[in-house]
Amino acid sequence: MPARARDAVGTRDDLLAAARRRFAADGYDRTTIRAVAGDVGVDAALVIRYFGSKEGLFTRAADLDLRLPDLTGVRAGDLSKVLVGRFFAVWEGDDTFLALLRAAATSEVAAEAMRSVFAAQVGPALAAVTDDRAPERAALVAATVLGFAMARYVLRLPPLVDMPRDQAEAWLGPTLRHYLLD
Repeated sequence: MPARARDAVGTRDDLLAAARRRFAADGYDRTTIRAVAGDVGVDAALVIRYFGSKEGLFTRAADLDLRLPDLTGVRAGDLSKVLVGRFFAVWEGDDTFLALLRAAATSEVAAEAMRSVFAAQVGPALAAVTDDRAPERAALVAATVLGFAMARYVLRLPPLVDMPRDQAEAWLGPTLRHYLLD
C-alpha cells in the first residue's frame, strides 16, 4: 500500500468516517481501534493520538445532529408527517445514527449518547408544540421511532425492511400523532 499523504484534518475525517461504518456494522463492543485504523491505512497509535481511546473515538464519531426543523409553525395535523420524514432522512442518510443505535444496545457509553441526543434535540422540539406532559410525549415518540429503526435497520425484520417508506410513514404517523396531540 502506498504511503498516505500527511494531512491531519483529512486523516481525522477519514478515521471518523471509518469508525462510523465500523460502529454501525459491528457495534461498539466488536469494533476495534486496530480495525478502524486498518480501514484508513494508518497505525492504531494514530487513532489514540487523535481521539485518546476507543470511547473518545466513539464519542466523536457518534456526534449526531438530527437537524429537526422548528415545529412551532407546523400545523398540528402535519407534525407526525414532518417528524417521520425527518427521522427517515436520518435513518437512511446518516451512518452516525445507525452506529449509535446499534451500539446503544450493548454499550452504556452509546446508550448515554443516544439519551443525550433525545434530551437535547427531540425533547425541546416536541415541548415547543405540546400542551402538556412534554417529557412523557417525547419519550413515547422516542420509543416508537427507535423501536421501528431497530427493527428495520438492525434486526432487519422482513416486513419492515420490505415496507415502502410511504407505507411505513402511514403506519407510524397516527401513532406519533396520538402521542403528540391526544
